[in-house]
Amino acid sequence: MTITTTTLTRAAGVAAVVGGLLYIGVQINHPHLDLAFISTTEWKVRQTMKVLFASLSLAGITGMYLRQVTRTGLLGLIGYLVLATGFLLILSTEVIGVVVIPSIAGTSPGYVTDVLAVAVPGGHATGDIGLIVPLSQVTGVGYLAGGLLFGIALFRARILARWAAALLAVGAVATLAIPLLPQVNFRLFAIPTGVALVGLGYSLWREQRTPATGPRTSSVSAQFDPAGAK
Repeated sequence: MTITTTTLTRAAGVAAVVGGLLYIGVQINHPHLDLAFISTTEWKVRQTMKVLFASLSLAGITGMYLRQVTRTGLLGLIGYLVLATGFLLILSTEVIGVVVIPSIAGTSPGYVTDVLAVAVPGGHATGDIGLIVPLSQVTGVGYLAGGLLFGIALFRARILARWAAALLAVGAVATLAIPLLPQVNFRLFAIPTGVALVGLGYSLWREQRTPATGPRTSSVSAQFDPAGAK
C-alpha cells in the first residue's frame, strides 16, 4: 500500500467523522458523575470513547489545517494550535479519568468527588485538588477559543463545507451560555461541535476523493506539437 498525501488527508477526514460521532454518542443518556458511577463498566466505556474522540479529532483538524494551510493564514495557524492544545488537554484528562480516578476512589473519595465536581460546568471543589482546576480552565479556553478561531479560518478559506465551519465557531461560542441556562442539559451544547466535526471530516474526505482533472491536449494542438512531428 502506497502512503500518499491524499491517503493521509482522507484518513484525517474519516478520523474527524468518527471523532464527531463519538462526541455526540457519549452525550446520550450520560449518567450523573458520582462515586457510584465511576466504578461501573459504563464509566470505562464512556471514558474510552472520550479518549478516542479527542485523539481522532486532533488527527482530523490536523488534516484540515494542512489541506488549507496556504488559505487560512495566521488566523488558521493560531486557531489550529489553540484547538489542538484543547484536544490534547482533553485527551490527558480523559486518560486520567479512565486510568487513575477509579483506582483511588476507594482511598480518596473526597478528592475524587471534587475532581468530578469541577468536571461539570459551574462545579466547584470543596477541598484542595491541586492543579486540576487550572488544567480544567485551560482546557476550556483551548476548546472554546480554538473552536471559534479555527472555525472562522475554515469558513474564510472556502475549501471545506462552510456550514460546518460556521457551526464549529458558533458551537464554541454557544458553550459560553451554559451558566446562563442552568435548566438546559449542558451536554446538549456538545452536539453542534460533534456535528461540525462530522461535516468537516466528510467534506475533507469527499474533496480528496474527487480526482483532479488536468488540462487536456486537443487533437489539433497535438498535430502541431513539435515533439510529435517525427
